[in-house]
Amino acid sequence: MRWSHVGLNCRDQKATEEFYTRYFGFRRARVADAEGTRIIFLRRGEALLELFPSAAAPAPEAENDGPATPGVARHLAFQVDDVDTFLALAGDDAHITLGPLKFDEYIPGWKTVWVRDPDGVILEVSQGYVDQTPEELEQYA
Repeated sequence: MRWSHVGLNCRDQKATEEFYTRYFGFRRARVADAEGTRIIFLRRGEALLELFPSAAAPAPEAENDGPATPGVARHLAFQVDDVDTFLALAGDDAHITLGPLKFDEYIPGWKTVWVRDPDGVILEVSQGYVDQTPEELEQYA
């Protein structure tokens, strides 16, 4: 088994596509017109986003690192080489909801900021995360 994709409801598909293309390196991979609805697929490597137009009323804007509601995704997460470089590139499009925060006490060099995409989805943008070694994980068994 392997991960397939995340489907996102969009107020403005074009704005959402431009955001993920410009700041996260996605490219258009497929467009499907299904029963009068245009669905846009964006790809970056193995990651795939499926963009749906949505006329539904938007959910209340999430804050901090995302909604804590069970059954609702808290946030999407991306790794970058440098959070500050990402923020400089995004400029006014980086609607920060939390951070940047440093987590050096857990992982030296781990830094994260949370931003809101054009549709209100919270994105975690981090640098420096690494997995624990199998030996380190044994303490949690």
